[in-house]
Amino acid sequence: MSLEFIESPTEQTTAGTDVVIAALALGSAAYLMRHRTWRAYVWGGAFTALAAAGGLGAAAHGLKLGQRAHDLLWRLLAISFGLMVGCFASAATADGFGERAGRRVLPWLLLGAFGFDTVTRRLARGFIVFIVYEAAALLYALTIYVRLAQGGRMRGAQLTAAGILLSLIAAAIQSSRLHTQIAGLPFDNNGIFHLVQIAAIPVLVGGIDAGLV
Repeated sequence: MSLEFIESPTEQTTAGTDVVIAALALGSAAYLMRHRTWRAYVWGGAFTALAAAGGLGAAAHGLKLGQRAHDLLWRLLAISFGLMVGCFASAATADGFGERAGRRVLPWLLLGAFGFDTVTRRLARGFIVFIVYEAAALLYALTIYVRLAQGGRMRGAQLTAAGILLSLIAAAIQSSRLHTQIAGLPFDNNGIFHLVQIAAIPVLVGGIDAGLV
């Protein structure tokens, strides 16, 4: 059975930017895990989950799928997002309050990813629930890295905070109704969200990497 692509131009650009996110996140995971520490592996886990979400999102937005396949993809996507946020929040906790605290909350945050999947399936606008969940985690992390930057207690904290701020802007765009054209290509709110997130990833990775040294 051959795969068919969706005709919608905005869905195509959304799928394309998802592919870019997947590749960039996977490279970021490998780059951070070269440090071979617990914190590096948790950060690597966050970006690996983001890479999985990007690949699944590309398929969901770019391919014509049956209802069962579509529903399965979105379930896996919700779990990937939940795992990403769990790893992210745990790593931020370790940076702000010590590795012991990060290790303590990690299993509960990862378990919460599967509860998140249940919530998104029961609500008609489940992705909005993820945006709220992600924004709460990002705001929590932002307060940690702003505090660390102000106290000069961690290398790269300012850059990490800047990357988180960009990610928050991306989340706000995703929940909007923005549309634009870039280089003749149409982008809706999902595609613009992805473009801002693509810009945020190297900023985040630069800050995280500096803090791992």
